[in-house]
Amino acid sequence: MKKYLAEGIGTFVLTALGCGTAMLVGCDAASGSGYLLTALAFGLSIVAMAYSIGNISGCHINPAVSLGVYLRGGMEAKDLIGYIIAQCVGALCAALLLVGIFAMGGVVDLTGGLGTNGLAGVNGNAIAGLLVEIVLTFIFVLTILGVTSPKFQHGSFAGLVIGLTLTFVHIFGIGLTGTSVNPARSFGPAVVAAITGNAAPLASLWVFIVGPLAGAALAALVYGVLEADE
Repeated sequence: MKKYLAEGIGTFVLTALGCGTAMLVGCDAASGSGYLLTALAFGLSIVAMAYSIGNISGCHINPAVSLGVYLRGGMEAKDLIGYIIAQCVGALCAALLLVGIFAMGGVVDLTGGLGTNGLAGVNGNAIAGLLVEIVLTFIFVLTILGVTSPKFQHGSFAGLVIGLTLTFVHIFGIGLTGTSVNPARSFGPAVVAAITGNAAPLASLWVFIVGPLAGAALAALVYGVLEADE
């Protein structure tokens, strides 16, 4: 249970600080600094959690990462299910916290959807959005599988590399889909946004579930080929 609790806490932190920063600074093309600050918020959340809960749960805090690890034989099916449930609960709690802080506190208008993902940057084209999420998640999960591989000892640098990679993919993807690469991070804010009266993010939520999971599965397959002995 400690592993599941750690995953819930980690996903809570990632979603609350990442999506909360996006709500505060904005992520439109006219505000490039908003892109960078949001990307850093997500990336630094990973770094912080990697060095705090990494030794407990591995700090997946992302169903796509857990799927990639599972497909590479790094965890059992029951833990995969437990991790995903904990991650989604953590993201839901984070979105509820954002409502409490920003709506009740009158700090930010919630019409933007609690930092939810969307397809505005690809003109509403779900296929284009799906491709973005598959490619970015592939890069992210491939990096994680490589830097955490027992064959190659990266030691204490792994958390930093993973956090920087998440920042890297966010910089490219924010203007296109808001960058999910994490079904839980998309699920929590979309559901809570719908509860608070903005159901629009639910229409494209499937893109941010299917895309990251497909990208993670592809990364696991490719890394298995790359790491295989000659």
